[in-house]
Amino acid sequence: MAERGGRGTSSGGDSSLDKSITLPPDEIFRNLENAKCFAIDIGNRTGASGAAAVEDGWWLCLLRETAGTGSEWRAGHVGKCSPAEPSAHCLKLETDYGSRSAPRLAGGAGHDGSCGPEALPGVDKEDVMTCLIKGCNFVLKNIPHEVFAYQKDSDTEFRFQTNHPNIFPYLLVNIGSGVSIVKVETGDKFEWIGGSSIGGGTFWGLGALLTKTKKFDELLQLASKGQHTNVDMLVKDVYGGAYQTLGLSGNLIASSFGKSATADKEFSKDDMAKSLLHMISNDIGQLACLYAKLHNLHKIYFGGFFIRGHPVTMRTITYSINFFSKGEVQALFLRHEGYLGAIGAFLKGAEQDNPNEYSWGENYAGSSGLMSPSPDLCPMQRARSGTFDMFEMDRLERPLVNLPLLKDPSTYIPDTVDLTDDAMARKYWLTCFEEALDGVVKRAMASQPDSIDAAERAEKFRQKYWNKLQTLRQQPFAYGTLTVRSLLDTREHCLNEFSFPDPYSKVKQKENGIALKCFPSVIESLDSLGWEERQFALVKGLLAGNVFDWGAKAVSEVLESEPQFGFEEAKEKLQGIENHSVASCLCEGPPHKCALIFADNSGIDIILGVFPFVRELLSRGSEVILACNSGPALNDVTYSESLIVTERIAAMDPIIQSALMEERLLLVQTGSSSPCLDLSRLDKGLALLVRERKTDLVIIEGMGRAIHTNYYAALQCESLKLAVIKNSWLADRLGGKIFSVIFKYEVPLK
Repeated sequence: MAERGGRGTSSGGDSSLDKSITLPPDEIFRNLENAKCFAIDIGNRTGASGAAAVEDGWWLCLLRETAGTGSEWRAGHVGKCSPAEPSAHCLKLETDYGSRSAPRLAGGAGHDGSCGPEALPGVDKEDVMTCLIKGCNFVLKNIPHEVFAYQKDSDTEFRFQTNHPNIFPYLLVNIGSGVSIVKVETGDKFEWIGGSSIGGGTFWGLGALLTKTKKFDELLQLASKGQHTNVDMLVKDVYGGAYQTLGLSGNLIASSFGKSATADKEFSKDDMAKSLLHMISNDIGQLACLYAKLHNLHKIYFGGFFIRGHPVTMRTITYSINFFSKGEVQALFLRHEGYLGAIGAFLKGAEQDNPNEYSWGENYAGSSGLMSPSPDLCPMQRARSGTFDMFEMDRLERPLVNLPLLKDPSTYIPDTVDLTDDAMARKYWLTCFEEALDGVVKRAMASQPDSIDAAERAEKFRQKYWNKLQTLRQQPFAYGTLTVRSLLDTREHCLNEFSFPDPYSKVKQKENGIALKCFPSVIESLDSLGWEERQFALVKGLLAGNVFDWGAKAVSEVLESEPQFGFEEAKEKLQGIENHSVASCLCEGPPHKCALIFADNSGIDIILGVFPFVRELLSRGSEVILACNSGPALNDVTYSESLIVTERIAAMDPIIQSALMEERLLLVQTGSSSPCLDLSRLDKGLALLVRERKTDLVIIEGMGRAIHTNYYAALQCESLKLAVIKNSWLADRLGGKIFSVIFKYEVPLK
């Protein structure tokens, strides 16, 4: 296999393949050496995509060569790989000419250049429509903010949809060379109900004849600059002023290319491309709308590599659907429309692993995001033709499901503020994350003092995350709805990419040790108080513990400059905590049957803040489920760390010890590795336990979990959301001061 960015030759004996090639940058084929299988969807004209599953097993690297006459595929190498974290990497490439886009495989058993399943061991063909539907169902269920509606002339052109628990039924209109229209009723039941020969291949073919432009994306660029009214005949051109009696807009297209028959002039390439794109998109939209109404369907998902996030295409299709359905049918688009077939093929190949036992999430570090193709809209945008677009997913070992206590899962939105809409907040938070970057780099290097390449990897992390932030300044919609949560998650993904999975591990160990030494004296002090005074002290301690958050700049500066800053000093920082709100909220009346607590930070937070509160609930007769992150993020406590901490506390405290032995205190993982919390994507084991123990109180702690997310989350049972505001800008926006407290107790209406 050729070196990345270098040159090499084929491994087979076919001299026609002995050509030097230049591979794309490292990140394109990141972790490919660990791939177990490779799934590829080969488009006839408008593109091709591949999905590689990274696990222990065999891998096949397909390389692309582009010559002046077209494109060829070939096998670069087949070999054994070493274990890696399960993930899937998808690449999307444009093939220049449909007639030459079939795979040409060499290496392994395929030295003769044959392209059938016999070309290489383990190469199978799958039904294209089955793969397409599997891929679509997969992204609709697994990828947050996958679906969006396109809104013309809106500040936020891309309006993303939340994942709905029930995605069926829907209409899928796949636009490749032609158009396929499929009614999807369940995960296993679908029906091809129609289609058209007028699709992406038509646009490419006629566009090439009209403009002499051979590149698909260059045609789209021409169309984005064109004025179709110079070529198209409009309603007002046909009817004069009488069109109003027909209830039609005068600017409606009456005849595509209608003016070209009579006008004695040359038409610009831009105008012809725009007219052609309108003609084909309108035709597809009208056809899709008619099928949707015929089958009484209200959602149409448009997929296929023809669309590729192009504004003119989406605008025209959306207009057509709205016009012909009178607003009764919704046109929806997919961020990863070009990957559906490849993902479906991968899932078919992985069926022996039972994919239903897993959940997947988008890895923002390895995904290129939804990009605007217009340089005017995004000066940083690279040329798309002949480049690789990427989509990466991480596999989670257990299914993620809704918290059973959500009042209405279909309307639940985890995030409090949509930064895609809120320009002022977006500018602030992007700047905030930029300014914090040096500190994160420093922390990453410090976490691996014995590594000789830690500084080099940390610098690569800096560049990667910085570039992501600049992309989001220009294209806030790149990865769906932009939120503080997505900015935090992107940073964590980038840290993981460069092998910094837990930069705060040493900090957490040190702070856990200090807090454990203080635990007995804190408990002794609490036990000496009267009932009402103790309830206030418990909540004040819970909030004071939440001050210790290394993810907050104001706190990290204090912790670094004042080594003696501790639990009592944090209590003095609190603003706005009042006595009267505590006892009336939680501790009067009969005890709760079971409390679910989503913990935040390690160290003082969980040990001196959360555990005394847990101890009080247990003493009142309540059971407690303590939920912690499955994986590390900032200095948040993880499930594995909580097991160690709890064992140490149980050795000091008989109440905690007996509760563990009697299984009245249960420790579980959330399924998340984020500083925030999405209650629609929780570990299935946690959800089952919540049902089994009849949980009637949910406590969500921390800025990330209770303010940036879930502030407006409605639950079926009593809930308490509490946090300390550790950001001056956010405190000011909420009308308070830094270190003000949020103590939001909610009782659902009967």
